Amino acid sequence: MPSLRLINLGKKYAGVVAAENINLEVQDKEYVSIIGPSGCGKTTLIKCVAGLIEPSDGEIYIDEKFVNKVPIQDRRVGYVFQEIALFPHMNVYDNVSYGPTVKGWGTARTRSLAEEMLNLVALRDRVKDYPDELSGGSRQKTAIARALSSGSLLLLLDEPLGSLDAKVRAILRHELRRMVKDLGLTAIHVTHDQEEAMAISDRIVVMKAGKIIEVGTPLELYLHPRSLFTANFVGEANFLIGEVKSTKKGSVVEVKGRILRSVLRSDLEKGEVVAAVRPEFVLMERRSEKKAWRGKIENELFVGSTVRYMVRTDTGELIVAKYPAIANRRFDVGDEVNLTFPPQRVLLYPYPDAGLEKEISIE
Repeated sequence: MPSLRLINLGKKYAGVVAAENINLEVQDKEYVSIIGPSGCGKTTLIKCVAGLIEPSDGEIYIDEKFVNKVPIQDRRVGYVFQEIALFPHMNVYDNVSYGPTVKGWGTARTRSLAEEMLNLVALRDRVKDYPDELSGGSRQKTAIARALSSGSLLLLLDEPLGSLDAKVRAILRHELRRMVKDLGLTAIHVTHDQEEAMAISDRIVVMKAGKIIEVGTPLELYLHPRSLFTANFVGEANFLIGEVKSTKKGSVVEVKGRILRSVLRSDLEKGEVVAAVRPEFVLMERRSEKKAWRGKIENELFVGSTVRYMVRTDTGELIVAKYPAIANRRFDVGDEVNLTFPPQRVLLYPYPDAGLEKEISIE
């Protein structure tokens, strides 16, 4: 199965930069997701890899072979679109066997591969159905099976689950990863759904404005994002602007007279910084301490398995805290609470030159 290497890849449209200076390596059999705001260059990147559009700059290597000028059909790349592009006049079997058929594979070989793919996507009993007789999930599974049956070594998925409802999407994303791993393929999956990317990826590429901001495992990007943009875009975070007062055994940060401690960084110079804390790491207690962060719960919202509390601190910040819905400790709107930010969960970043809002903006 192939690896992928992009060197200084770029694409411009009439002066508009869609992708710029993209450097990325995807390893053999790796499942990589690309996330980022709308218009950040995700789809442009994989269309360049597929050969659907020609890059303005840079080099593309698939399995260490330079493929910039190689025709689409010779790259051994399967492409699955968000818009489920099946042949409406063909049944499931004919759609899935289309690739081997046009390549002139023998009947027995074509049938064997098509049946293997149909078993893989659990559509063996729907082979005679036409696309308009299938649910959205089954149509997309057919499209995936068709891409796999074409002999693809590298699977490119462009928002493949975006048109499906939430429950079907949640089920199919795990089936998709299973299929890719069972076949030993290399996959690049573009999605706008951060939760989807976190659930299925070996690594995630975060993009903004045509550039790669950060690459890491789901756990790395969630617990230790290197950039403020990633901290905001992947999951949710509370941001507090303060000033470093000490860097002995970690950092001590003052925020409007209150103190935050972080053991994650001690390399920051004294001066203005941004502290980020995930809502699930914010601890609340009803007892009162004079030197503690104090706040009043302004709102609560049930979100699936968690309860989301909005707490207004006595210094004016609005802090989000999340607790499991089944937790024994419950709080009510109007409760006054102490807030604790565990030092091992406080992320620190130099204050950006362009300002915090600009740095984390998805526009």
